Amino acid sequence: MAPTKPKSKAQKQKVKERLRAKNTAGAQIPTVNARELLANATALLEVGDPENAARLARTAYQHIGDKGRQAGAALSILGQIHVELGEVDAARKYFLEAVGVDEDGTLPEDLGGGPEKFLWLAQLSEHGGQDSVSWFERGAAALRSQIQTLSDTLEAQPLSRDQQEAVISEKKRKLADTLCAVAEVYMTDLSWEEDAEQRCEALITEATMLSPEVPETWQTVANVRISQARTEEACEALKRSLGIWTDLPPEDPNVPPFPTRVSLVRLLIEVGMEEKAIEVVERLISEDDRSVEVWYLGGFGRYSKGKKMKQGEVMDDDWQAFWRSSRKWLSRCLKIFETEEYEDERLREHVQELLASIKEELGDAPEEDDDEDEVWQDTDEDGDGDSDSDEDAEMQ
Repeated sequence: MAPTKPKSKAQKQKVKERLRAKNTAGAQIPTVNARELLANATALLEVGDPENAARLARTAYQHIGDKGRQAGAALSILGQIHVELGEVDAARKYFLEAVGVDEDGTLPEDLGGGPEKFLWLAQLSEHGGQDSVSWFERGAAALRSQIQTLSDTLEAQPLSRDQQEAVISEKKRKLADTLCAVAEVYMTDLSWEEDAEQRCEALITEATMLSPEVPETWQTVANVRISQARTEEACEALKRSLGIWTDLPPEDPNVPPFPTRVSLVRLLIEVGMEEKAIEVVERLISEDDRSVEVWYLGGFGRYSKGKKMKQGEVMDDDWQAFWRSSRKWLSRCLKIFETEEYEDERLREHVQELLASIKEELGDAPEEDDDEDEVWQDTDEDGDGDSDSDEDAEMQ
């Protein structure tokens, strides 16, 4: 739901310069075009310039006033800007004011209508739990209303059918995401509710019917199945999720966001699909080699795989290779933990426990384990950590 930013820095700079030049020229004009100011503010926000976006949006809102038709749009944009600025209290205030302008989300979206303000408030809720669910449900209601209106228009205007169907599909995807978010709340903050399991079941069933082609939906299904101790069904859901995007290039919009795939790796390890977890980790590390959590999961996945081999659960006796590779990943994790001043002490403690366990079996790590190139060589060996360089290091 956050603004999508272009990947190209050059593109961002070009847009910024164009908008700044346009706004400088427009400063000499006595009249204020609020709609244009809001459009420019949105464009600046999308290219990562929230400070100047805030200036334009405030000017537009001052011109519109509390009662103007575009007040809701200005308030919603100001809310998103302050989210980007990290000013959560201010963002929440603006979104609440936007709700006052459009309580049911029925206004046109260019006037600040629609579900976005409700979905933001669900995420920014100070109380979580039922308060978040209430906001999510208001957002879901607005989305259902939009889908119904668009479906009615589809029948009335067959000439624009393809375009309308694409918009409806996107709304259904957003509704499925919202339902999955509610299910996540029932699995965490509201897990003590008597009907939590039944609510989760209904939510994921509707979500999969709305958008069966969305990988995040099946990831939520897997999470629910794990909480129900239905591991085989969780594995099937994860396989279905992976099958949707793993063959796509990194820039494809159907590839889940980075944090979603990090959560996916945790689920894969939890259900014993370490090989798939390692594959996803290697793709993640190629996108961001400073992620403490990804280095940790890469090491943990290899440790878990090697442990299975050691205990005879997997027909392969070369568990030492996986643990040597795990040691490199975990050691790299600790180094980045310190340089990035990461704050998850529980993660560091687990890494240290795993390294101690490996040391007990394999002894002290050779000096080669401190070489970053050695770690990267592991990622080129199809994720199994079983490389010739590992064997050479041990022999030396």
